[in-house]
Amino acid sequence: MCRHICLHIQNRRRIKGFLDKSIFRLIEKVHNIVDHKLVNFLVHYVVNQKMLKKIISCAVVSCVFFGCAQKEEVSMQKSQKLEDWKKTICYEIYPSSFQDSDGDGVGDLKGITQRLDYLESLNVGCIWLTPVYASPMRDNGYDVSDFYQINPLYGTMADMDELLQQAKKHHIQVMMDLVFNHVSNESAWFLESKKNRTNPKSDWFIWKDPKPDGSAPNNWRGIFGGSAWTFSEERRQYYLHTFADFQPDLNWENPEVRQALYDIANFWIQKGVGAFRMDAIVYIKKPTDFRNGAPDAADGLTLIHTMTANSAGILDFLHEMKREVFDGKNVFTVAEANGILPEDLKFWVGDSGVFDMLFEFEHLQGSDIWFSTKTRSTKEIKQAIFKSEKETAKNGWYPVFFENHDKPRSVNAYFPETADKTLAAKAILTLLFTLRGTPFLYQGEELGMENVTWNSIDCFKELNSKSQYAMALKEGFLPQEALRFVQKYSRDNARTPMQWNAEKNAGFSSGKSWIPVHENYKQINVATENVNENSVLAWTKKLLDFRKNSEILLQGNWEPILENDENIFAYKRTFGGKSIFVFVNFSEKEIALEENFMQKAKQIFSSYGDEKKNAIRPFESKIFAD
Repeated sequence: MCRHICLHIQNRRRIKGFLDKSIFRLIEKVHNIVDHKLVNFLVHYVVNQKMLKKIISCAVVSCVFFGCAQKEEVSMQKSQKLEDWKKTICYEIYPSSFQDSDGDGVGDLKGITQRLDYLESLNVGCIWLTPVYASPMRDNGYDVSDFYQINPLYGTMADMDELLQQAKKHHIQVMMDLVFNHVSNESAWFLESKKNRTNPKSDWFIWKDPKPDGSAPNNWRGIFGGSAWTFSEERRQYYLHTFADFQPDLNWENPEVRQALYDIANFWIQKGVGAFRMDAIVYIKKPTDFRNGAPDAADGLTLIHTMTANSAGILDFLHEMKREVFDGKNVFTVAEANGILPEDLKFWVGDSGVFDMLFEFEHLQGSDIWFSTKTRSTKEIKQAIFKSEKETAKNGWYPVFFENHDKPRSVNAYFPETADKTLAAKAILTLLFTLRGTPFLYQGEELGMENVTWNSIDCFKELNSKSQYAMALKEGFLPQEALRFVQKYSRDNARTPMQWNAEKNAGFSSGKSWIPVHENYKQINVATENVNENSVLAWTKKLLDFRKNSEILLQGNWEPILENDENIFAYKRTFGGKSIFVFVNFSEKEIALEENFMQKAKQIFSSYGDEKKNAIRPFESKIFAD
């Protein structure tokens, strides 16, 4: 409105020359908090006064008076300036399985570009790409050989540039995966380091002498099974690898290594990347003593995660990276941080943290050793999520997710086999889009895609599935029992091709797919669900459209309801004096709802498609508004 003041004043000749740029800037500072009465007052006052100081005094008084009198309004305006990454929908893409554009059976960058219209239709504002860098692909891209090159399987750097440009036109940012704990053993860095003990990169990795008997320095087991140490004949030393033997860990104690990694991140920011996901970041700092751990399985080894995750001093490295890479740039970050407890989030995110968001794993089904995994109850899952919501409400922001490229499909992970899979999918999506935080949707989750049902270990491609199978056999399980662990937790469950239509290969590729398409693709696919108003995809779009226009869901407070209930997720979101109530039943029972608010609240969504106000049916999702 103060712009109107300036316009009126400029048209008055009697004060021509009195209003310089400083006055305009001062008036601009209050343009959001003045009303029409003040506009008229200022115009009249300025026109009839010849003293410049009167104009300044008036502007200053208006700043002070209205800054206090309309404090609530100013606060509201500030809250509306919520960072875009807090309001957006992030969509994880596993490039190999998303869309193949050239018929070679592997998804690629051009395929992703072709599907940007679909992603925009879901209100997606950011796509997270798992690694597309040059790689031997022994761990599906998480064994990077060159961070400055694109894997030919996915295309060229020109294809990447085109994706970045086209994504921007669709109002979509691109998030890159930074794999900074380790690289491929085929990388130039490692090939030089292993030549001898005196080359310029000799200490870019973690090398240790063997024990007197020639064995590994300690009894750590890699996450993919077997010893976390591999012997190099060239150096006559062992190198450490948290994951597979072809993924040597970088030595973050070396400042040259850290600077090289910071340079890589800054290179991609210059390219136009708007966000980063930090892979396996909790492992970058190692303890100084490299001591043995208590054996946790029949192989006499102990999982490396137990010995190295979140070691003292890790935050010093990460604060340095924040200063060197992220500070002052228009990018946001989310880190994979397995093992960080909710009460420690304040050190990792928020005002004094190092990242914008942190992926926690306490609410996910599964563990690092599949045969000893205990299924989490609904109450345990709820408690983990609610605890994180409470902690990030104080300081930070929560990335809400239930699926990713490493985890089984949520309709199988969180619900009994007898559950209606459509209702189960809608239940997870309801939580995903209504909890306080930024939703991370994994490809196919919006369709209700399911786990595979392969009946032989030979069908599975993913490295960890085969090592977990071997570990279970060594532990004494029968082959069929070991296979059931793999079927339940394999990463391949999430890596089958995206199901676009009911045609050959689900519309993913015109060639032979690198991994089999799920056998249910004719029923579960984008084209079929797009024309079914009761489909999982239709539910997804309804909730996303609602969320996009709801300040309550975007930035409202979060408060748990029925916190101790064994079966129901329930909470209230509040903003501007208005509330939304969410109820999701994870059980096969119908449960009565007897909350006081029910007399005033109006049901706006039900996954059953009808209204039964005072009860929630099996696996039903309900949303009410007062």
